This record gives sequence, structure tokens and C-alpha cells, in this order.
Amino acid sequence: MNTGTKKDALSEAVRSKTEAVLPELIAYSERLHAHPELGWKEYQAAAWSANLLESHGFNVEREYLSFPTAFRAVAGKGRRRIGLMVEYDALPGLGHACGHNLIAAISCGAGIALAQHAAEMDLTVEVFGTPAEEGGGGKIELLNRGAFNGLSLAMMAHPGPVDSADVRPYAVAHHHVEYTGRSAHAAAYPEQGVNANDAFILAQTAIALMRQQLPSGTRVHGIQTRGGEAPNAIPEKTEGRWYVRAGSLDRLKAIEERVKQCFEGGAVATGCRLSMTPESEPYSEFRTEEAAMDLYVGHAQALGRRFDAPAEQATMSRASTDMGNVSQTVPAIHPYIGLGCYPDTNHQPGFAQHCIGAAANRAIHDGATALALTGLDYVATLVETE
Repeated sequence: MNTGTKKDALSEAVRSKTEAVLPELIAYSERLHAHPELGWKEYQAAAWSANLLESHGFNVEREYLSFPTAFRAVAGKGRRRIGLMVEYDALPGLGHACGHNLIAAISCGAGIALAQHAAEMDLTVEVFGTPAEEGGGGKIELLNRGAFNGLSLAMMAHPGPVDSADVRPYAVAHHHVEYTGRSAHAAAYPEQGVNANDAFILAQTAIALMRQQLPSGTRVHGIQTRGGEAPNAIPEKTEGRWYVRAGSLDRLKAIEERVKQCFEGGAVATGCRLSMTPESEPYSEFRTEEAAMDLYVGHAQALGRRFDAPAEQATMSRASTDMGNVSQTVPAIHPYIGLGCYPDTNHQPGFAQHCIGAAANRAIHDGATALALTGLDYVATLVETE
């Protein structure tokens, strides 16, 4: 069999395998969607994912690297290692409004389709269950313990309103903010109180005024999660979660310091004590393996995908991800696969509704197929350059 004929046969086998397992992948995705779990608590999702891959011949290491909701599933023993990232954490109050159920199904599907060619392609297919992407930095924690070292290529496809290959996620830092003051009766003894809510309000006002001087491409946003206990008691403790984003880790550090000074100002003005604690290591900007992304775009276009959406519809490609840290260590791609639902966008209740149904099912099919074919072609190019 000549090289061209062999490649065609492998590609057709990938497509056939994806078609064959599609009903199973859809059922798996819908099950995740119906049972959302928050970061580091994805016990059902991790088990269901591991069970699915085991049923297709993968050797699965559960509680991978001592993380209860992480896993590593392996097929093959080849020199070339393709890693596929499964995300399955949901958003508080919004469920799967970022579509991690689809990420999981796409990555599992691509892994299953690739695994059948592991022996003949000198390939090891590794599917990683990565917890807590939504602010918990699960991939960073895994990365710090050596999870992805030596991968030839790491891949995943993230749902969005439209298809996009121009992926430039921000670097981001996540902080838990807490002010501690002193409670007092707001009417009888107000002079004895130290108002922690005032401290938070002052800090947020300072940040709002600072925003007009921030460089283009930076973002500062957050919420107050605790503002007090009763209207007639001066708040003794307030808490919140704040994110700072920039185009790179270097730029992020400078902006982060300015935001910290705003929170410190709230403490100084009110006499409160400030605690500002990172929730995870910062997420890095993304470094795309362009050769692999070009392959992905070609395969996606052959499936009918289009990458010509207006720029304002494709801005999800600037959202932050802990996959950025992986991309700084090994070659990686992170395309966005569209559900055709704009103006419904990620992290909205309406977007969660689009993450099941016909468009979602097509995204599973197309994403799994395109990633698997990209993996095959990328490995072939590595062999050619040896």
C-alpha cells in the first residue's frame, strides 16, 4: 500500500470510528450536562469519563497524581505521544454554560478514534481528565507534577458561538479578597464599628476609576461574595473573588500590583485588615503550535466548518484557560468549535442550553474527527522530519 493510499485508509477509519461511537459520546455529553459538578468536585464526571475510555480498551489510572477527580487513560506504547484534554467542571449557578461537557466528549471521541492506529503509527494516545479549569488551575497543578512532560502534541477543542482558530487567550490571575473590620450596632453604637463593606466599596470604586488608564487588552473584574450579615449590624467581614487579565504574564504582573493597591487603599481608608490570596497559580497566555492548527483548520473546513465569523463574534478566543500553561511546555492547540448561537455566548444561561441538541451533537462529531485527523497528520509530519 503506497503512502497516499495508507493515509486515506487511516483517515477513513478515523471517520468511521467517530461515526460509530457518536451515539455513545452524545449520551455521555448529555449525562455530564444534566449533572454539573464544580471544580475539584467532579467525582461523577471523572468516573463516567474513565468508564467510557476503559470500555474502549484504554488503561485508566484514576485519581491521577493523587488528585481525586483527575485521570490518565492510555492506549498504545509508541514513541509519539498525543495528549487530549478532558474538562468537565461546571460554573456555579450556570451549569455547563461554558460547554465543558462538549470538550469532554470531543476529547474522548478523538482519543478513541486515534487509539485504533496506535500500533501502526508508533503512537501513544493519552487522554487526561483535568479538573477545575474554571479558576482552579487543574492543569497547572497536574503540570507541576509532571503530567504532560514529553507530549508530542496536546489538543482540545472548546465550544463557542462560532468557529475560531485565532486563539489568543489572556493570562489571568485569580484572587480571593477578604476584609475584616469590627461589628457594631449600626444605629446605637456606630462609632464602635469598622465597616468592612465600606472597604470593599472603596476598592471597587478605585478599580473602576483606574480602568480608564489601563492598557488596551487588559481586563479587571470580580464579584463580592459576602457583604455583611444584617442591615442593622456594621459588616465585620466581606469577601470577594477578582480576576486580572493581560496579554502576557509579564504584563499581568504590573496590572496585578495596581489592582492590589486599590484593595489596600480600601483597607487604609477604613481601618480594616486586608487578606488577598491567590486561588491558583496564574494562567499563562497561549502559544499555538501553528503547524498543527493549520492541519486542524483544514480538516474542520472539510467537515463544513467556517472560520470567517466577524471578529466581534469570535472574541471567546481571548478567554483565559489553564491550557495556556500546558502550551508553554509542549506543542498545543486549542481551537474554538462553533455552535452557531451568537449572540448567546459562553457563561450565559442561554449558552448552556445550546450545549445539548443538534448543534452540540455536530460539534462533538466534527471536533472529535478533526482533532483525531490532526493528530494523525501531525505525527506523520514528525516522522517525515526525522
